[in-house]
Amino acid sequence: MRAFEYASPTSTKQALSLLGAASGGALVLAGGTDLLALMKDDIVHPKRLVNIKEIRELDGVASSSLGLRIGALTTLADLADNVNIVKDYSALADALNEAASPQIRNMATLGGNLCQRPRCWYFRNGLGLLPKDQSGKDLVATGENRYHAILGNDGPAKFVSPSSIAPALIAYGAKIRLIGPNGKRELPLDKFFVIPKTEDQREHDLKRDEIVTEVVLPPAADLKSAHYEIRQKDAFDWPLATAAVVFQMSGSTVQSARVVMGYVAPTPWLSEEAAQAIIGKSISEETAKAAADAAVQAAKPLSQNAYKVQLARVAVKRAILKAGGAA
Repeated sequence: MRAFEYASPTSTKQALSLLGAASGGALVLAGGTDLLALMKDDIVHPKRLVNIKEIRELDGVASSSLGLRIGALTTLADLADNVNIVKDYSALADALNEAASPQIRNMATLGGNLCQRPRCWYFRNGLGLLPKDQSGKDLVATGENRYHAILGNDGPAKFVSPSSIAPALIAYGAKIRLIGPNGKRELPLDKFFVIPKTEDQREHDLKRDEIVTEVVLPPAADLKSAHYEIRQKDAFDWPLATAAVVFQMSGSTVQSARVVMGYVAPTPWLSEEAAQAIIGKSISEETAKAAADAAVQAAKPLSQNAYKVQLARVAVKRAILKAGGAA
């Protein structure tokens, strides 16, 4: 690991000053479960680490009539145990309980989970986010790609978004709040994730001198929701495909729907096709299958990952049936 400066501010104002003073050479440290591994592997080598764990206002969950405000420093373990999340946001609670391992959940923060870097083995071996050989040939398209994207992979980005929490948050319509030297800004969480087209572009809409401060969830009373995850083993493992669904019902009919898949694209994949296939219908084996088919109709598997199309289809179908109580 290379030498670096270390700072531990107690306010966002101090943190932003320390980030800006490093002229792009500083990184934010929260739980550190991803960043420290990247540093040890020499994938990133910041000149300065700005530890934000002492900024108290970035921690905790607050409930109101407007929904939930979740501080970016709240650990996944604390979120999984939160009474309001367990009661009203069951899909998120399931995603939190299935994320990583108990040891990591006790350290990993919500903001860090959303901002973690891809698990793509090309990236983790120092070949870049959009790896190419010396002749400019796409290494992922022509190499080992069994765990890579089947959707949103038309361009050079073929990694999959690594957050297993983001799809559930997006399904509930979450917003993310950021602060930087130019002030605060808020955007829908699905817009926070972007598909880079060049190597110097990040996979998050987060400037180098900005900090994630919180995630805001709208009220979820009377919603039906579910999360479904497929992985090779029950022990700690990265998912192969996930799906999160949230329905607003009118009697037995789906009035509105959000269907979000994970681990199938460079971003959490919000499927309008799947939502439209189920809106106006009741939840049944037939309608769940139709929505699942619609969710993967645009899939373009690579040479070794066609199996993920079926896994994504199954994840969506089972999440829909689970949300509807028909599983």
